[in-house]
Amino acid sequence: MRLTTYTDYALRTLIYLAARPDRLVTIAEIAAYHGIPRNHLTKVVHRLGLTGVLRTVRGRQGGIALGSAPEEIRIGEVVRGTEPDFCMAPCFGADVEGCRDAGRCGLQGLLGRATGAWLAELDGATLADVMNGRGGEADGDGGCVRGPAGQNLGSVPVRGQTPGAQASAGAEASAGAFPFAADIPAAGRCA
Repeated sequence: MRLTTYTDYALRTLIYLAARPDRLVTIAEIAAYHGIPRNHLTKVVHRLGLTGVLRTVRGRQGGIALGSAPEEIRIGEVVRGTEPDFCMAPCFGADVEGCRDAGRCGLQGLLGRATGAWLAELDGATLADVMNGRGGEADGDGGCVRGPAGQNLGSVPVRGQTPGAQASAGAEASAGAFPFAADIPAAGRCA
């Protein structure tokens, strides 16, 4: 599983702002710091502002700042609100007629539970946790497990949680600052 560039930029923006709580920051400043396109970052900041995660101030002395304390910003909510979906395979959609193994394959359930566990882990972390190094240690390759072809095959281990707890944690988180995130099921399945 890989985050979109959009979500990557959203998380980078939040981390940058959390490190500078005493002042307004410009989009140009963040873009220059991270070496990312200003136009793309403007779209990300706009969406984060609509959700209330960011506070935007217009005008000559304007800029952006966090809309809430870092302790109140859940990483899972941000990811749910910025990712287009969590469909790991075409059969996750409503139309599974194209799959010859529909009805007898357990891959959809397995990947759905794995996505739910991943989201539950993110739901348990706040921006403050990330800023204070409480996000956990990455394994030897920065969190990626690479296979023989150089493909990402895994991630940092997930804390133990029952599937029911994962689903309820995801549902609670998706009702927070990102109202449109409620449209993405906690278990990662697509409607």
